[in-house]
Formats: sequence, C-alpha cells, structure tokens
Amino acid sequence: MAKQIRSPLPGIFYRRPAPDQPPFVEDGGSVEAGAVVGLVEVMKSFHEVIAEEAGTNVRFVAENEDPITVGVVLAEMD
Repeated sequence: MAKQIRSPLPGIFYRRPAPDQPPFVEDGGSVEAGAVVGLVEVMKSFHEVIAEEAGTNVRFVAENEDPITVGVVLAEMD
C-alpha cells in the first residue's frame, strides 16, 4: 500500500519555496522522514508540510497552488 502525505491545514498548497525556485520534491523523487515537501498558505502565513516517513517514487496528487482542506492527500509514495 502506498504511503500518503496529507495536508495538516486548509489553505493553498505550494510545491515550491518561491515562484522562481525548483519544487521541494520532484515527481518520481524520494524523501527522507522530516523533509519539507511543500508549503500551505493560510492567511498570508506559510506552514511547512513535512514527510512523516521516508519514501520513494513520490507522486503528487495536489498541484501547485491548489486550494486544499485538512487531511487531503497531497502526495503518495512507495
């Protein structure tokens, strides 16, 4: 079963630290536990989305700048 990274907050999901920067994690990439995989903006405050466990072959379900709710799956990984 695929591991999931879920949103801790409602808001706007960002895959990049800034518009001119590369994504925190590329599709198909890998992450370590504790790595930042994105940001959620809530009322002009940005909150890091952290991978709770390591994984490979990361597949993002949420796109950059998607509005999201609490608990929605942002990415899946092996």
